[in-house]
Amino acid sequence: MTGAVPSLACLPAFLPPDLATALAGGERWVTRFDGADTVWHTWGDAHRPCVVLLHGGSGSWTHWVRNIAPLRDAGWRVLVPDLPGFGDSDLPAGCVDTDDMPPHLQAGLTQLQNDGPVSLVGFSFGGMTAALWLAAQPQTTLPSVQHLVLVGAPGMGLTVPERIPLKGWRHLPSPEAQAHIHRHNLMALMLQRPDSLDDLALALHTANVTRDRLTRRRLSSTDIVARTLPKLQAKVSAIYGEHDALYRGRLPELQGLMQSLAPHWGQWQTVPGAGHWVPYEAASAFNLALLGILSEPTNPAVALIAVQAQNANARTAW
Repeated sequence: MTGAVPSLACLPAFLPPDLATALAGGERWVTRFDGADTVWHTWGDAHRPCVVLLHGGSGSWTHWVRNIAPLRDAGWRVLVPDLPGFGDSDLPAGCVDTDDMPPHLQAGLTQLQNDGPVSLVGFSFGGMTAALWLAAQPQTTLPSVQHLVLVGAPGMGLTVPERIPLKGWRHLPSPEAQAHIHRHNLMALMLQRPDSLDDLALALHTANVTRDRLTRRRLSSTDIVARTLPKLQAKVSAIYGEHDALYRGRLPELQGLMQSLAPHWGQWQTVPGAGHWVPYEAASAFNLALLGILSEPTNPAVALIAVQAQNANARTAW
C-alpha cells in the first residue's frame, strides 16, 4: 500500500458548537501496516510543514481538540493518529506497549505522503511513543523530523512518594457510577483545578477510556525515555504543567535531567496553574508555548540531513 485515501472527518457529537466549527474540514485517513489499521485525523494542506500530535494513554486524537485549530491557523499541517490499541485504531497482534508502535506510525506517515519537515509532539504516553519512534528510525528514514516536544511525558525514572489514587470503573453497573469514578480519576491524574473538569472533559475521557484495549502497558513506570534521549539527533523541548501529578515537586529535577540527556536541547516551558493534561486545561498558554517552541530554528545537523535526503529524493523521482 503506497498511499491512503481520506474521507471527511466525523467529529464527536458532544463537541461544543464553537469547537466543532473550528475543527470542521478535517480529514480522516486509515493507514495499514502488518494487517492492522491506524486511524488518523488531519488538518491543513499537504505542502505545509507538519506537526504530528500523539495523545496520552487511554486517549485518542481528541486529547488535542483545543490545540489543533491554532496550529492549523498558524500554518501547520496537523496529523493526529489514534495510537494502536486506542480510539478507532486496531490493536495489532502482539502490541502490548509503546515500544511496539513505531512501525505502525512510520508506515502511516509514509502512506500519508508527507514529504516536508516534521515535528513530533507527544503528550504523556504519546511522549514516550514519539521518543521511541524517533530513536527506532534511521535518520535516512525520518530525515526531516527536526523537533521533538515532550508534554507531561513519563518514562524518566523519577517518581513521587504518593501513589496516584486511580480507581477502577469497568466493574460498575451503571453509567452514573462509572462517571463518578471518571471524575475522580480526572482530578487525581489529569487536571489540577476543579473548574477544568467541565462537561467536555468528562465526555472526552469517557469516550476514550472505554476504547482502551492496551491495558497491559507498563513502560511508563521505567526510565525508557531517559535512556532514549541521548540517542536522538532532533532538537528536544518540553512543556509541563506546574502541578503535573506525575512529577509533583520534582519539575526542577526533571528539567535538569532532560537538559543533561538530550544532545540537542531546545527549551523548557512550565505552564502555571495547570496539571498533567496541560494541552486541555491551559490550552491558550500551552498553544502559545508550543508555537513558540516550533518556531525556533532547528538543529543545523538535522536540517542538513533533511536537505540531503530531499535532494536525493528529487534525483530519483520519476
